[in-house]
Amino acid sequence: MTTSQRYRVLGVDPGLNITGYGIVDFLGGTRGPAIVEGGAIRTDAKSDISRRIEQIHSELTALLDEFHPDLVAIENLYAHYAHPRTSILMAHARGVILLAAQQAGVAVRGLAATKVKKSLTGNGHASKQQMQRAIQAVCRLDALPEPPDVADALAIALCAGRQR
Repeated sequence: MTTSQRYRVLGVDPGLNITGYGIVDFLGGTRGPAIVEGGAIRTDAKSDISRRIEQIHSELTALLDEFHPDLVAIENLYAHYAHPRTSILMAHARGVILLAAQQAGVAVRGLAATKVKKSLTGNGHASKQQMQRAIQAVCRLDALPEPPDVADALAIALCAGRQR
């Protein structure tokens, strides 16, 4: 199989404490999507915010260099009126992820969390556990992807790859 027959998506679930990532290949022909890699970038909550966002940027840059995705798909920001601080912190992580993709010359697509959830579960407000179970079923995994941020990142990659 040549590289031109493969379309690789790096899905990212941005977070300041845990940034989940999932790399999925979409292959030509009748073969379905294939998980290449999944994991989480974990930062120390006690560290200075500048150190934490530098770590996210550095580790994401390494992933981009190693796996050469065709697209970075990332969850759009959503601010819940009851938790505005969460979206502000997520924006720090999202910003350095966008920067890393731009520096690597990789296209970026933002997706609403509700759209991603609905595409996999039929419910735009699915719980973390529902998303883990959906990814486990769709990707035929032996165990639930852990932490839940990895399942979210894989779901983002699957949703974006199916839209191309």
